[in-house]
Amino acid sequence: MAVVEPVYLIDASVFVFRAYYSIPPDMADGDGRPVNALYGFARFLGDLLETTRSRSVAIAFDESLTQSFRNQLFPAYKAQREAPPPELSQQFERCRSLCELLGLPAYGSDTYEADDIIGTLTARARRSGRPAVVVSRDKDLSQLIRPGDYFWDFSAGKRYGYDDIAPRFGVLPERMADYLALTGDAVDNIPGVPGVGPKTAGVLMTHFASIDDLYDNLAAVPALPIRGALRIREQLAQHRSAAFLARELTRIACDVPLPVDEDLTARSRPHLARLAAFYDGAGFGAALRRQAERIGQHSGLTEQRLAV
Repeated sequence: MAVVEPVYLIDASVFVFRAYYSIPPDMADGDGRPVNALYGFARFLGDLLETTRSRSVAIAFDESLTQSFRNQLFPAYKAQREAPPPELSQQFERCRSLCELLGLPAYGSDTYEADDIIGTLTARARRSGRPAVVVSRDKDLSQLIRPGDYFWDFSAGKRYGYDDIAPRFGVLPERMADYLALTGDAVDNIPGVPGVGPKTAGVLMTHFASIDDLYDNLAAVPALPIRGALRIREQLAQHRSAAFLARELTRIACDVPLPVDEDLTARSRPHLARLAAFYDGAGFGAALRRQAERIGQHSGLTEQRLAV
């Protein structure tokens, strides 16, 4: 029986931010522009492609912190987040250019977040009988994992299958959005239900299949092994509308309007000569160019040799 190749879906911002904050900020090109995030992202992509040798990869970028459909539902969504520093913002465009030069499909939207793009591509892969590997460090994306899929924390070198998600994050993938709706998410400015922390939410989402199931059976909450269970039931009842709104914010959309008549994760040939010039312009050494050549050779997509 032929092995079905998985689709690798990459949460770009996580790795761009990680590179920016882990590589010294004085790394700059010949014009004095910072390139630390670009360099770290290039190394990450190169290592991932060389490791997987996959022909099915897509990159998802966040393009706005304040204009997604979630802001229309809840204007305070992510309102407390500061814009990325200029030294980082100016590198995102070059990271997108890098994806193009490597032959990697990259997507972004003013209305949807990178998570939603990954969710939509995951759903498409599943409908075509292909597993998805979600490459990220953000536990929110674990809600997309189903049997056969993997959540890959590439930086930590750890992969989590469906059965690994609950032991790692405390709740089944299908219940992650509901779990986060109950606890709230300070990073995204989602309030949740007051008094319901991770342990309480974990117990609730172990006993109930969803928020809907929980609210259909609120009378059963006081009997659960939760400290202050009666008070928790009262809090849940009082904040019912907030909990359901929060789930609209924490649930990843899987219906982003993307082109339907093409394979959106198919890699194309790397633009090797342009990539060499791009790396030279950024002041990077020969190692990344040699790696790009190896990647092309391994994938069978090589366009031409790189000058080293």
